Amino acid sequence: MNKHVDPKEFKIDGELKSDVREKARVERRWHILGDAKPPTPPRKKKYSYIDELARMQFELLKMQEWVRLQGLKVVVIFEGRDAAGKGGVIKRITESLNPRFCRVVALATPTERERTQWYFQRYVEHLPAAGEIVLFDRSWYNRAGVERVMGFCTEAEYKEYLRACPLFEEMLVCSGIILLKYWFSVSDEEQEKRFRDRMKNPIKRWKLSPMDVESRERWVEYSRAKDKMLKHTDTKIAPWYIVNADKKKTARLNCIAHLLRQIPYKDLQPVQFDLPPRQPDTGYQRPKKSNQRWVPERY
Repeated sequence: MNKHVDPKEFKIDGELKSDVREKARVERRWHILGDAKPPTPPRKKKYSYIDELARMQFELLKMQEWVRLQGLKVVVIFEGRDAAGKGGVIKRITESLNPRFCRVVALATPTERERTQWYFQRYVEHLPAAGEIVLFDRSWYNRAGVERVMGFCTEAEYKEYLRACPLFEEMLVCSGIILLKYWFSVSDEEQEKRFRDRMKNPIKRWKLSPMDVESRERWVEYSRAKDKMLKHTDTKIAPWYIVNADKKKTARLNCIAHLLRQIPYKDLQPVQFDLPPRQPDTGYQRPKKSNQRWVPERY
C-alpha cells in the first residue's frame, strides 16, 4: 500500500470514497427535505456544505423541469486551469438531474477528418434541442488555450478564431440559446498542491496527462493566453463569469448558485401519482432461473 495515499480516497464501486460519502450525506438530506419546501439560503456566513448542496440540487431539478416544459435551450461552458475543479462542479450539478435532458460533452482530441472541418463544426452537433441542457467540460475555447500555447494551431488560425468566436456565440444567443461561460480560477500555489496530491494518490493519478505536466511548465504562457482570450470573448451578449476555485466546495456552491440565478424558473413541485392496482396474475409463470444467465453473487 502506498504510504502517501489517504485511506479515505480508496475507491468504492469506481468512485472515490470521499465522493461516495459526500453523495450519501447529500441523499440523506434529500430524504429529510422530502416534500417540504427546501430551506432558503443562509444569511450568515456559517452554513453546512451538505445542506446547501442538497438544497441547490433540489433547485436544479426545478430548473431542469422548467427548461424542459418551456422548451428552453441551455449551454454551460466550464473552462479553467488544469485541476481547477471543473469536473467536480459538473458532477454535483448532474448528480440529481435527468440525463435524458441534461448531458455532459467532453470531446477528445479531434480526428484527422475533424481537423479539416470548420473549427466550430464538431461542437455544433452537440448543441441542445428544445428542453435540453448541455454542459461543456472544455469547449471551443481549446483553441484559445492549449492549442495556442502548445502550437497545435497556426497563428492565422488563432487570429481567425479570436475574430470569429464572439460572432459564433452571438449567433447562438440570437438563435435562442442561453449561453453561460464559467472560468475556474486557481492560484499557482493551489494548482501545485493539487498536482502533487494527484502524483501521490494512485486513484487520482490517472487524471494527470503529459499535457497537464507540460502546462505546469508553461504557466505564464497559459496566463497570457487566458488574458487575451477574455479580452476578445468577454462580450456583453456572452460574458465570462470568473469562479474563485481555490476552495473546491465553496467554488461548487458559488457556481451552482450563480447558475440558478441566470435562468429564471418557477417553483415547481413534482406531480403526485396514485399507484394503480397491480395487474392480477392470470396464469403467468416465470421462466426457470436455471435457464437464465445470472450474475454471480460474490458479495
